[in-house]
Amino acid sequence: MGILAGKKVIVIGDRDGIPGQAIDLCAQSAGAEVVFSSTECFV
Repeated sequence: MGILAGKKVIVIGDRDGIPGQAIDLCAQSAGAEVVFSSTECFV
């Protein structure tokens, strides 16, 4: 059982940093349910 098991998360990644898809996969492997995932550009 992961540290985020049973939790729902919203993922917002950064285009120049860590993309949302990478964080999404990490959260899922920790047991979370990803309800929204996006990669944004913060300039």
